[in-house]
Amino acid sequence: MRLARCTTAAAVVAALTLTACGSGGGGAGDQEALSIAVGEPDSLTPGRQTVAFEHVTAIFAPLTGISDDSDLEYIAAESVESDDAITWTITLREGWTFQDGTPVTSQSYVDAWNYTAYAPNAWPNNGQFANVEGYEALNPLEGEPSATELSGLEVVDDTTFTVTLTAPDGQFPLQLSQGQTGFYPMPESAYDDLDAYDRAPVGNGPFQMVGTWEDDQPVFIERWEDYQGEDAEVEQVELRPYADQGTAYTDVQAGNLDILFLPADRYTVAADDFGDRLYSFDAPGISYLGLPTEFDERYADIRVRQAISLAIDREAINEVIYGGLYEPATAWTPPVEPGTPEGVCGEFCEFDPERAQELLAEAGGWEGPMEIVYPGGSGLDTLYEAYANQLRQNLGIADVVASPTTDFAEFFEVRTSGELGGPFFSRWGALYPSQQNTLRAFFTPTGGCAPCVQAVPEEIPELIAAADAEPDEQAAQQAYAAVQEAIAEDFVVPPTFFETYSFVVSERVSDLPSTAGSVDLSGVTLADA
Repeated sequence: MRLARCTTAAAVVAALTLTACGSGGGGAGDQEALSIAVGEPDSLTPGRQTVAFEHVTAIFAPLTGISDDSDLEYIAAESVESDDAITWTITLREGWTFQDGTPVTSQSYVDAWNYTAYAPNAWPNNGQFANVEGYEALNPLEGEPSATELSGLEVVDDTTFTVTLTAPDGQFPLQLSQGQTGFYPMPESAYDDLDAYDRAPVGNGPFQMVGTWEDDQPVFIERWEDYQGEDAEVEQVELRPYADQGTAYTDVQAGNLDILFLPADRYTVAADDFGDRLYSFDAPGISYLGLPTEFDERYADIRVRQAISLAIDREAINEVIYGGLYEPATAWTPPVEPGTPEGVCGEFCEFDPERAQELLAEAGGWEGPMEIVYPGGSGLDTLYEAYANQLRQNLGIADVVASPTTDFAEFFEVRTSGELGGPFFSRWGALYPSQQNTLRAFFTPTGGCAPCVQAVPEEIPELIAAADAEPDEQAAQQAYAAVQEAIAEDFVVPPTFFETYSFVVSERVSDLPSTAGSVDLSGVTLADA
């Protein structure tokens, strides 16, 4: 089972600015624990957490998982099946229990899902149930909810329950994998005192809590010997919060920390500092250069959008800023998402400043300044200054500036307010490796990152819905690829980079396995083991 990385924009902040500090090695038991740098958790309850993926995905097991080839595999579920891609039957593996010894049943899932989906509880992962029948009754736009349970959930017996969706969705089994933690179960005892449970959650995964979570202190977890899945390789893990990634980086170099998600400002030096102890994995993350097509008529002409894309030297930026660890984007979804069409962006994702200037001239040229807006305080200054320099030089626009906001909160406010006057930060990390997740996020109104791409042609969401309805996986992949061909025709936004998730490790770590860019924490092996 893999460890899911933080993938929303808020999670990017957590990855770039870890929020608490700890020091020293060692563990809570006799053997020195494997240590990993993390951010301070917001919650350890699956339906509530947004930045505690490392913790929650170690303590809990999902229904499904992702293989090394980004294919579906079953973990807590025996099967997830449907004849029409609307009503799904989930059959659980028999004999699974929670870490308190109580059985994991269909009711364990249905109760947890209903609680997370009920709007008055205000759990952040509520939206993961938006496509389940009855969600609107629990989350009305106005007034009080008319129900407390999703009508689309039905318990058949202890190991079987059904889920009815609002529309066909052939990707539903993938959505039940590690990244969407709202789909995890909770034991009946959790509801007796949810605040206490949040500090010492009882899960069904490969690790169990040692003691309780205290603010700004490391969390220790240990291998749960009665786990019904594949046993963890290490006996104990210390999840250590850091306030400063520079400190964490030097701690790994000194052998005082074992695993660190590579800080953005160390991309260019990590290979020299760590050699083969730098791991870089293809990831379900992609960045675009957002364009304010709804706010600024200067971007309405497709030739302007194409010119901006052609003026960006992705290869140079990758080498200078990312140390060659990223990959220039040639499609609107990352390659780790199966079926992503290679090179669908065509010539407009290549660097061609002469062609860029020709297109801009054909479109009537450019008037006024261009301001590129991005979230400040998140390690993105060098990247966006490079964008500004390249657009200034390669398009001949005299006044191009990169303007950071104070933080992500201010950036979100500006991006949705209509105050943008130029390109802007636009990025998504998928919660499961499917073209669906990325395309929905950027190109549908309720996808999660709708303001990231503006003025989406009406046919694009319709094509995505048609691809969603494909029950056959190969047919679905081809349908999502066709969506990207339609996006290329309008070129509403230029993709810039396919991301990798990179980690540096101490000499204690002999193997760092991953799936779809994320570390498999339970599969990490130590050299002295």
